[in-house]
Amino acid sequence: MNTLAYLVYGCITGFVTIWVGWIFYRNGRAFILHLLQNNVSLTDAINRLLLTGYYLLNLGYAAVMISTWERVENWTGLLTSVTVMTGRIILTLAFIHYCNMAAIYYIGKKQQTIPHS
Repeated sequence: MNTLAYLVYGCITGFVTIWVGWIFYRNGRAFILHLLQNNVSLTDAINRLLLTGYYLLNLGYAAVMISTWERVENWTGLLTSVTVMTGRIILTLAFIHYCNMAAIYYIGKKQQTIPHS
């Protein structure tokens, strides 16, 4: 049953990672562009690096989480395990996202207080 749980978890995690990553990539560009004073080439390069880092972090974390998985004996255990593990990764990603948004906010605030020449 563990193999089936891993497959279900992998599909859910992969889908969520790719879907959320593209949303961040598409919508986050505006924030980065603002922080970099409309430097398009640097913004696009940083945005691609952030997307790559996001994918690597999420997929690596998902793989590490599989190593902590306990033995699944039945369908109820499978559903419970997949739900708990998926919830953990989503909560972790949400925390990381809010930390990143706070960093962008404080960088933006700091840039507003520094006079531009």
